[in-house]
Amino acid sequence: MAEITASMVKELREKTDAPMMECKKALTEAAGDMDKAEEILRVKLGNKASKAAARVTAEGIVGIDISADGKLGTIIEVNCETDFVAKNDDFLAFVRNCAELVSANTPADVAALSALPLGEGSVETTRAALVGKIGENMSIRRFNRVEAKGQLFSYIHGGAKIGVLLDLVGGDEQLGKDIAMHIAASKPKALDGSGVSQDLIDAERRIAIEKARADNKPEAMLEKIADGTVNKFLKDVTLLAQVFVKAEDGKQTIEQLLKARAASVAGFTLFIVGEGIEKKVTDFAAEVAEQQAAAAAAKK
Repeated sequence: MAEITASMVKELREKTDAPMMECKKALTEAAGDMDKAEEILRVKLGNKASKAAARVTAEGIVGIDISADGKLGTIIEVNCETDFVAKNDDFLAFVRNCAELVSANTPADVAALSALPLGEGSVETTRAALVGKIGENMSIRRFNRVEAKGQLFSYIHGGAKIGVLLDLVGGDEQLGKDIAMHIAASKPKALDGSGVSQDLIDAERRIAIEKARADNKPEAMLEKIADGTVNKFLKDVTLLAQVFVKAEDGKQTIEQLLKARAASVAGFTLFIVGEGIEKKVTDFAAEVAEQQAAAAAAKK
């Protein structure tokens, strides 16, 4: 049997907000598999067990560059250590320059972008010099360059912590702005069900079946219950099936809105600063207490 360490319990606790003992039980049942343990907690505790996993912790900003004709654009995320630096003029200029370089040069990845000329050197030497000047580490995390099938629209929210780049075919400027804002607010994972990871769908199905079993539902009903849960999940996380945030009747979906305006969405990119990055949070009181305990033990 895999050893369940205190650090493993702590990590699962931070990801899920579940009680410590529940985390330990779940890890024991999952033989130390962190992902499986999280699924077990969701079966027992519902979606509460996944709320902390979506927290945005790393700092930085999302930058967007769109050509004058709206046909070419770049969205980029650059991270730093503190929100204070994320507002620094030199940092903001660096992000803006990087976005423009991606649009102009089509680098294949972050390494290729880092090698491009910038200022008196390259993007990488400029980044390193900025780190030395400001005294805080920073890194280019990701970017997406889009050649539009229609017209590009963007939306930046929360001090550039959330950014959206939308490729809209047909419609008008107001529709483009509204749908980009909707994406920032509702955070769809894909345009439709075909773009949702099969791993996510399989996880929702497994969780639904285990929850139904825990509720003593008949075995013959489990697959039907799982189908319903997966369908609801897909409606929640796919753009076209989501209810438009500004719908006056509270029912109109994005798909219905687009149809009414003779428009379609060719694609979109949503970046949330720090999404999926865990940032170490120091408990200074606990750290001091540990140091005092260690010092006291050393005197004995």
